[in-house]
Amino acid sequence: MELMSRLGYNRYVAHGEDTGAAISRQLAVIDPEHVAAVHLTMIASATVSPEDAEPDDPAEQRALQIALRTQHQLGAYALLQASRPQTLAYALTDSPVGQVAWIVERFKDWTDSIDAPEDAFDRDAMLTNVMIYWLSGTAGSSARYYYEGAATWGRTEPDIQVPVAVAVMPHDIGHPVRRIAEQNHNIVHWTEFDRGGHFATMAEPDLMVDDLRAAFRDHRG
Repeated sequence: MELMSRLGYNRYVAHGEDTGAAISRQLAVIDPEHVAAVHLTMIASATVSPEDAEPDDPAEQRALQIALRTQHQLGAYALLQASRPQTLAYALTDSPVGQVAWIVERFKDWTDSIDAPEDAFDRDAMLTNVMIYWLSGTAGSSARYYYEGAATWGRTEPDIQVPVAVAVMPHDIGHPVRRIAEQNHNIVHWTEFDRGGHFATMAEPDLMVDDLRAAFRDHRG
């Protein structure tokens, strides 16, 4: 918000994935007079639980299965970072192989890759991503983000009146459900893609650019 003001933008839009989605959403909460619209791939409060999922709705049942798989099969990394970040930091900072394995595993599990993460991402792109952590020695600080933010997990999110666009990627680790999202979001655009995963812009830039243009077309100027 402060950055956009200093750059001279009185009106702007925001897009975010993962933590960026939470930040973009928060911008809409605290700066609605300047945020024209937001585009998100994740909405934490719009994930579905076994108690909420409509039993006869295939889309909601699929969203539920993804949520359960993320919680019980893929979520160990988050629990470790949220509870023992310093222990993990020593291990990853001591071993480049460990650092590669820790991050590249996410590229494999959170995408539509079949046998190897290279099915979805260029190897050099993944290694560049890992090198940012390795050369800067930030395994610990990136893990502590989970430790310091764990207290907010599951907290009720405030309503948003700013127009919200959502892009749902089929192989993401969480699928927002429109029926639930509409309870506290002003949904104006909703796209469900047939390919792509958690790292949407990195893996499918053309899809995301087209959806951003479509979502923000009516909110320009």
